[in-house]
Amino acid sequence: MKKTIALALATLVILSSCAKKEEPKPAAEAPKLKVVLILNGTLGDKSFFDSAANGMDLVKADMGDAVETKVIEMGYDQSKWEPTLIDVAEGPWDIVICGTWQMTEALQKVAKDYPQKRFIIFDTAVDYSLGLANVYSIEYSQNEASFLAGALASYVTGSSLPLANKQKVVGFLGGMDIPVINDFLVGYIEGARYVDPAVKVAISYIGSFDDSAKGKEMALAQYAQGADIGYNVAGQAGLGQLDAAKDVKRYAIGVDSDQAAIFATSDPDKAKLITTSVLKRVDNSLLRAIQMHAKGTAPYGKSETLGFAEKCVGLAKNDIYMQLIPADARAKLDDIEAKIIAKEIKVGTALGMSTEDLNKIRNAVKP
Repeated sequence: MKKTIALALATLVILSSCAKKEEPKPAAEAPKLKVVLILNGTLGDKSFFDSAANGMDLVKADMGDAVETKVIEMGYDQSKWEPTLIDVAEGPWDIVICGTWQMTEALQKVAKDYPQKRFIIFDTAVDYSLGLANVYSIEYSQNEASFLAGALASYVTGSSLPLANKQKVVGFLGGMDIPVINDFLVGYIEGARYVDPAVKVAISYIGSFDDSAKGKEMALAQYAQGADIGYNVAGQAGLGQLDAAKDVKRYAIGVDSDQAAIFATSDPDKAKLITTSVLKRVDNSLLRAIQMHAKGTAPYGKSETLGFAEKCVGLAKNDIYMQLIPADARAKLDDIEAKIIAKEIKVGTALGMSTEDLNKIRNAVKP
């Protein structure tokens, strides 16, 4: 009897042990995708960098707990940019995002040293002859969106709008005299002259993207020259033009983000003067890039130019635009946009253009 009981107990112990071994293990959680955005400037520009940061918000909203995001503001001290890029490349991040032509050289060096990392750069492209198979470059058809802005400016100047004058002069305020800013300019000039070949364009460059006081000073000078509408392409420095428009009661065109919507509550008197904004949807382009990465389709080792089709450029057609711009002008702008998308209108570009050819364009429209 004792032997029988002992044998039964031993059998139960063995069966219990086997049962425990056969219990299914809980599935391991998939590791989070870690994405960091580093800005060679600061937030609060109400346009370019704010749009990039909003891209991280869109990614988080789209992917939820599957992603971890972070935004790092490096400021405008260029000596900090490359060391910060190296720091994040050495960190836990799967994807490192940066932007603007000023980061190109640093990224080309760092990306080669960290081939296991994935990098995305927006608003410029790296030199792929260096073999940067881990870098995806995003460029934009800002010249095409600016063509619409130029056309709108031509409709406004000399019109019967309450703050327009009889002089056919429009303004352009650029951050710096560089190819990507001049790409906006070339499209703007072509769009203005498409509507009215007699229109002149007052052109100024601030020399920075953060000096809003100088931006305001230059915009005031353009309005004094007879411009009744001005277009800023200068990041935070371009906010000075919006201040100038409010001071002298003239019209403005915003950039990158819907700047009228941004100021609609905090400064409605300023907002109602912003006829539209040329949208450069950095946020949409970054969301698109991360979605492609998650699917394994991101085109690392290549550059893409994004435009109307990808919803990465366009005009802000908000309530102010609808109320301020006459219906017939809006219809003509819609028609122009459709022709650009259909390639019936081919917009010139400053990218790759010689200084001599660019100067011919600028000199031809001097007031």
